[in-house]
Amino acid sequence: MVTINDIAKEAGVAKSTVSRYLNNGSVSTKTQKKIDEIVKKRGYKPNTFARSLKAQKTNMVGVIIPRLDSPSTNEVLSGIDAKAHEMGYQLIITNANQDNQREIDYIYSLAKQKVDGIILLAKEITLEHRKAITDVKLPFLVIGQNVEGIPTIVHDDFDAGSQVAKHALKLGHENILYFTVSKEDKAVGQDRLQGFIEETDKNKQVKVKVIETSFIMREAYETALLHLEKNKNITFIVGATDSIAIAIIKAAHALDVKVPEKASVAGYGGYDLLSFVTPALTTVKYKYIESGTLALETLNKMILKEAILDQLQLSNQLIIRETTKKIK
Repeated sequence: MVTINDIAKEAGVAKSTVSRYLNNGSVSTKTQKKIDEIVKKRGYKPNTFARSLKAQKTNMVGVIIPRLDSPSTNEVLSGIDAKAHEMGYQLIITNANQDNQREIDYIYSLAKQKVDGIILLAKEITLEHRKAITDVKLPFLVIGQNVEGIPTIVHDDFDAGSQVAKHALKLGHENILYFTVSKEDKAVGQDRLQGFIEETDKNKQVKVKVIETSFIMREAYETALLHLEKNKNITFIVGATDSIAIAIIKAAHALDVKVPEKASVAGYGGYDLLSFVTPALTTVKYKYIESGTLALETLNKMILKEAILDQLQLSNQLIIRETTKKIK
């Protein structure tokens, strides 16, 4: 069995240097490269449990997700998981099922399990959340919502809304139906909508009707059925997420409203799976996997007490596919 001593002897360095290397400490680039090659050649795998006991670190990270049936959450998790595996962390993933109290309970629960840090995919941050975060005194990172005083990774939701609006206006649409979600979710329920409204307000001919619905596809489908039947003059429909947009398309099909011939539809998310649906959905592609990767990298820096930026914002891109077309 290969030990740290073996690696140190072969590299011609002190055992303490190899230990610093294994714990992401300060090692010269030349030495790091040399140890990298030996570790790979010898197939050395550090005893992470023993290391964690010695360093009073568990190499475990807690992740609190809003719900299980979310494509965006799954993509973020895949980014976190890949980077965690690479960096030697194990994940404890908890599902709050969009319940604020469960999120707060999990913050305390994860702290009791001695995680090194916590990542929260947030819908909102209440005063109770802030108290829990302060109480546990752990490195804590929020994904998806801009929260003052807490390190965050966010997407440019305002710009995403603006991009969809510009696309609708360019195609000549003036009667628009926008299915949003609760304002409690600032990023999805407020910022995306605000970006859309501020852009469409520039054209006084455009009328936008806003309807609140649910993230749950079945509920979004029922809401869309009701309001598409009531608003037959609508030519452009926006779903606050790709899942909501797909529910809208299904409702339109049930009502014999052809997409995009009778009504164009757009969403937000950009999940690869939806490029295989016919008609393929026009959407704003978000960097969800990258946000997960960046979250684990940033949390690791916090654990090691290295400097970080308080907020990191990721850009997005409008992908024009088959569900939108120029109005006749």
